[in-house]
Amino acid sequence: MSVRNPVHAALSLVLTFFSVACVWIIAGAEFLGVALILVYVGAVMVLFLFVVMMLDINVGPMRTGFVRYLPFGLLVAVVMLVEILVLIGIKAQMSVPLSADPSAGISNVEWLATSLFTTYLLPFETAAVILTIAVIAAVMLTLRKRG
Repeated sequence: MSVRNPVHAALSLVLTFFSVACVWIIAGAEFLGVALILVYVGAVMVLFLFVVMMLDINVGPMRTGFVRYLPFGLLVAVVMLVEILVLIGIKAQMSVPLSADPSAGISNVEWLATSLFTTYLLPFETAAVILTIAVIAAVMLTLRKRG
């Protein structure tokens, strides 16, 4: 569904983030659910709404070429579906426990911290480097030379 008002679109994204956080909480990953609510709904979306409301964008001209990009959008959707199915297949073959063992007496947060900083330290650090590079690239792209 496409909404006409950018503020309504951002509020729909807030609802989506909140719904995903509820799914994480129901799945037993309380830390991830609360972190999603605090970080994305609480901070990022407030920033998005502030920027959208300050810019006062005229969306009329942007809607004219919507159908022209439909084939590309469908291609991206198919690629994402294939990636999801491949990841589901990989997860089904993994023997690594994906949640804390309740009989071990540790919480999800403690299990997550232990797993993140021992077993998955290299992917965690790689993600941190990639995000740092993305932030620097975003700053460099928006940097304008003033005369």
